[in-house]
Amino acid sequence: MGAEQNEQKGISRREVLIGTGVFAAGAALGHLGGFVKTASAKEGPANQWPWPYVKLDPAKTAELAYNEWYRVFCGAAVINSVFSQLEEKIGEPYKSFPKDAFVFLEGGQVGWGTICGSPAGANIVANCIIGPRIAGSPVAHQISGDIMEWYSETKLPVYVPNNPKIDPKLIVQTTSDSPLCHISVGRWMKAANQPLKSAERKDRCARVAASTAYRVVELLNDWHDGKYTPVATFSAVKEHGITGQFNCMDCHGNDVPEAPAPKA
Repeated sequence: MGAEQNEQKGISRREVLIGTGVFAAGAALGHLGGFVKTASAKEGPANQWPWPYVKLDPAKTAELAYNEWYRVFCGAAVINSVFSQLEEKIGEPYKSFPKDAFVFLEGGQVGWGTICGSPAGANIVANCIIGPRIAGSPVAHQISGDIMEWYSETKLPVYVPNNPKIDPKLIVQTTSDSPLCHISVGRWMKAANQPLKSAERKDRCARVAASTAYRVVELLNDWHDGKYTPVATFSAVKEHGITGQFNCMDCHGNDVPEAPAPKA
């Protein structure tokens, strides 16, 4: 989808950033017309939402994500922890979903340090199951906002695995004030005094993926029960007139871009 089409559909740059990977996933899904057996090729994915969902155990999901991190890293670990269970319990469309394809989310998108793969993976899960806001429901979009704000404000990691590979005492908790990988990881590395390739840093990120998987399942379970209420309050566009993430100051210092005043 081009920039002109994005503007026509009212999709802001921040919405793309919030779901980095989600729109790429949507494009890929557009070529998989047989995902849901009951839908014709003409109907397409837009008419297949919501996907069937049964409530999952957040703790079991987190443990799956923790172990999957050591195979496919953060984003794909979150996706696999949810979709592997739904594949077993429901079948399609989860059985055909190319879960491992999202390994590119690692390191803030192939090591570029942008949005952390854990919230990106959670946003893909929510938008696939509930459907994106352009399909008629704002809930997945709202859950994505909740995940982004929760990730930025929470002392992570929260989840302690049943069989940790590293002593939990060595995994400190830090608040990122940002959904960006290089800020989140960098702040933790400084607090823990551990380099990027250390076993402790790797286990920290595995636990962050597990914590995020736990949280997105909590939100999906609430949605399933009709109890979900959005909690995120952050909106850079409303507050500053420009797209942005939770904390600009870490990278920009005093050079935060200022948007011109809206035209009358």
